[in-house]
Amino acid sequence: MPRLSVPADQDPMMYVWGRLAPALAGPAAAFSGAVYASSLLSLREFEAARISIASVNDCNVCLNWRSARDVPGKADRPDEVPEAFYDAVLGGDMNALTARERLCARFATLFAIDHLAIDEEMWTELHREFSDDELVDLALCVGAWIAFGRLNRVFDIDGACRIGVPLPG
Repeated sequence: MPRLSVPADQDPMMYVWGRLAPALAGPAAAFSGAVYASSLLSLREFEAARISIASVNDCNVCLNWRSARDVPGKADRPDEVPEAFYDAVLGGDMNALTARERLCARFATLFAIDHLAIDEEMWTELHREFSDDELVDLALCVGAWIAFGRLNRVFDIDGACRIGVPLPG
């Protein structure tokens, strides 16, 4: 049950993001959309980080979200990220992932739960695999997922999660 007053005939997520605090919610929704539309990361890198944050945020809808399936135009090859990939990341079995995918998942998790544990050794690994542009891109994506995913979860509106779906006009 939402922690805010939402009319019974309204979808809680759409109501909160479309009607409440519009001066901030509108730009926040635009930023979230930009994360999905414009990230420099490959789909698998993107999803390794995203599903890691979905787990930390404990968002059931986000855990079931698949960007290749649920975001129009996100993937040219929807089968690029099989279910086994998500199972591996969520189960902590990173053996089948590339070095970059593993780093995306690890960075996202540490960013969310213990950002001070991102030590010099990890920064060396990150810089070996990613450009500065890609690192900022990754951090902005992770920051968006943490902020907006937790907002949805804290207000208990994540049951109708529609990440990346445009807000009603």
